[in-house]
Amino acid sequence: MRCAGFGTKVLWCTLGVFFAGCGESKGDPKAEAPPPAKVEQEGDANLIQVAHREQFPLATAVAHESRSQLTVTGTVSPDISRSVPVVSIAAGRVVEVHARLGDTVKKGQLLLRVQSADMSAAFSDYRKAVADEKLARIQFERAKLLYDKGAISLNDFQTAEDVENKAQVDVENTTERLRVLGGSIEHPAAIVDIRAPVSGVITDQQVTTAAGVAGLGSPNPFTISDLSNVWILCDVYENDLANVHVGESAEIRLNAYPDKVFTGRISNVLPVLDPTLRTAKVRIEVRNPGLMRVGMFVTATFHGQKKETHAAVPATAILHLHDRNWVYLPNGDRRFRRAEVTVGQMLPNNMQEILAGLQPGQPVVRDALVFQNTVEQ
Repeated sequence: MRCAGFGTKVLWCTLGVFFAGCGESKGDPKAEAPPPAKVEQEGDANLIQVAHREQFPLATAVAHESRSQLTVTGTVSPDISRSVPVVSIAAGRVVEVHARLGDTVKKGQLLLRVQSADMSAAFSDYRKAVADEKLARIQFERAKLLYDKGAISLNDFQTAEDVENKAQVDVENTTERLRVLGGSIEHPAAIVDIRAPVSGVITDQQVTTAAGVAGLGSPNPFTISDLSNVWILCDVYENDLANVHVGESAEIRLNAYPDKVFTGRISNVLPVLDPTLRTAKVRIEVRNPGLMRVGMFVTATFHGQKKETHAAVPATAILHLHDRNWVYLPNGDRRFRRAEVTVGQMLPNNMQEILAGLQPGQPVVRDALVFQNTVEQ
């Protein structure tokens, strides 16, 4: 029995040496490679522990003085005082349209032509008035000749004179009516030419060819706006109204041209709040260099009067993730804590202003993206 146990032990030792020799002969490259950098994540997702902290250089947040600012969104709108409706006094049917929505027109330019029964009636009344005045003038001249010879009485002469005066008034009235409707006595026709009253851009069009125009009772065929100066209408929350003052300047950035900055003046803060959003409309007047189009979205920045001290860090220290901005702060020997920050404007030397979430003097990881990539490996 003892010999059998001893033989079993020898057999197991032999097999162990054999398998160990086989494992060493394979030479697995993964087994020979150095171990990767270990990043240990704890229960808190914002706390990260690394094996080699010296791989991630730090930068110290510096102090930066700036005025408080408020950033809101808005839209470009035409200046109402510079918007002029195109009016057709004569009712009728549109036979020609010579302008379209968005066209730039000059004062006096032909916009459309309207075939109007009102114009036909006005010309008919004018011709009748001219004929009546001609007859009244002849009768007045005859009555004057007879009165001078004593053939008629003074009463008959004065009656003829009165008829002549009234006939002249009728001619003047019908002539003025033609002028108001847009016609001319030199060119009698039932077609009315509607021309631009001012120069500008057509920002509204309500007519097409063969459409009807009902005079002053219908929507205006066109609206012409002078877009050399425009309004920026912004929504400011009730709690932020204390930072907005009439007469102060504001910086305007178009979403379509974010690299261009325009300066406008706050001309009005409407006294009525939106009952649902609890916002007030703020109107900014700004000169249009030609890039601003009606309806564009903009970002307006209002600057306060007092200066505030904020932190500033290298732009590489900020990680934009999930529509938020983060920095990594040292937290102990080999640990870092991810903190959310509110960024401000870009500063010279590739520095970024931090409005909230970080204080001057605090150290942060200089390159947050490299740190994040290391964590995810």
